[in-house]
Amino acid sequence: MLQIFDSLEKKKVEFSPIDPNEVKIYVCGPTVYNHPHIGNARPAVFFDMFVRLLRALYPKVIYVRNITDVDDKINLAAKNEGVSIDVITKRFTKIYHDDLSELGCLLPDKEPTATETMQDMIACINKLVGDGHAYVSDSHVLFSVQSVPDYGILSGRKVEENQAGARVEVASYKKDPQDFVLWKPAQDDEPGWDSPWGRGRPGWHIECTAMIEKNLGLPIDIHGGGGDLLFPHHENERAQGVCLHNHTKPYANFWMHNGMIHMGSDKMSKSLGNIILVKDLLENMPGEVLRLVLLQTHYRQPLIWKEDTIAQASNWLDKAYRQLSKIPMQSQKLDWSELPEAFRKALLDDVNTPLALQSWYQLLRDTVGLSGEQQQLFADQVWSCADILGIAQVGPDEWFKQKSSGNLSDIDIEKWIQARAEAKSQKDFVRADAIRDDLAKQGVVLEDKHGKTTWRYV
Repeated sequence: MLQIFDSLEKKKVEFSPIDPNEVKIYVCGPTVYNHPHIGNARPAVFFDMFVRLLRALYPKVIYVRNITDVDDKINLAAKNEGVSIDVITKRFTKIYHDDLSELGCLLPDKEPTATETMQDMIACINKLVGDGHAYVSDSHVLFSVQSVPDYGILSGRKVEENQAGARVEVASYKKDPQDFVLWKPAQDDEPGWDSPWGRGRPGWHIECTAMIEKNLGLPIDIHGGGGDLLFPHHENERAQGVCLHNHTKPYANFWMHNGMIHMGSDKMSKSLGNIILVKDLLENMPGEVLRLVLLQTHYRQPLIWKEDTIAQASNWLDKAYRQLSKIPMQSQKLDWSELPEAFRKALLDDVNTPLALQSWYQLLRDTVGLSGEQQQLFADQVWSCADILGIAQVGPDEWFKQKSSGNLSDIDIEKWIQARAEAKSQKDFVRADAIRDDLAKQGVVLEDKHGKTTWRYV
């Protein structure tokens, strides 16, 4: 059985879906106003891999990841460019999708946006007000934290520990400093929507609650996201969600959070100026290298980014693809029960991707030494395991072609081989050697056998 660490229980537990025939998972997505950084990429890659695992275990999985397209930062970006917010959000949503595609991430089954869920948010807020869990004050609608007896159970923070002025906004319209905004008025030059409380826009937390209610229904099996969302976002989400159904239903049966990325000894943050954008990394390497980096550390642990992080992952994949070039391509996709026990055991133990990667590479090396039907059987295991991890999604030739530092086409390479042959026929071995060396610098290796020259990517 699959074991996962549940942030609510604060321990590793056995995952049991509400309906084994339809597992429902929601993961908090990006606020689209800028290029995604590696901190945004970590939950996207991990939960992409986790959903692949769930789909190997269960007949149907519904994966929902939202897009936040209403936010102060979006408003500021639009104002700075003199455009509407949808120009900003559409641009960076596409960039987000393109970057994640390079990292081998599949699209979720549903990807709702905040703006398209506005009426659902208003309906949720209206119900919370009507049931006494929220109140209207100075054109704002506030959620009453005191109406939730177990508020803080998810994050482990007690209400009295959240001192006003720390991470909680102090405002005159709040009955309690811990109360948070469900709806706030919009300025004339800001995007806004009509509501029973005036023209305005939603608070951050109600967006996800409404999108889950609309697209999955409550309760859901798993709610996921980065560890930085545990408080206040997920704590507030949960409070709203249980109150929407008068505490008769849980919000999510299980909560999963990935660790943060640290740049050496410092946590990655904009204030420290140590943010690394995905697009900058992709300029110099295939996306699979970054995917491997994000899977080589257990998802709950901090990922320590070092100078050689990329180089080590790149070298590991080079070795793997060299081995892959020696085995047959996949003839059939195998079921979960047909995969090696060591691989299955690693992933069933709280999704231990580092151990699963080790198991996969050992299986790959063992397969190379086999032959005939036995090699094909093991090769099918190799490729099927790789599909769950989301690695080795291109052929070895394509991999090394991607990694070639030059922009030579096959026709260009053949022309240089012909030029080298002509130089050799004229006994101009200096030029012949120079052509060979130049091609090698661009990742192309020439091999002379029986009077014929072949080439391959390193």
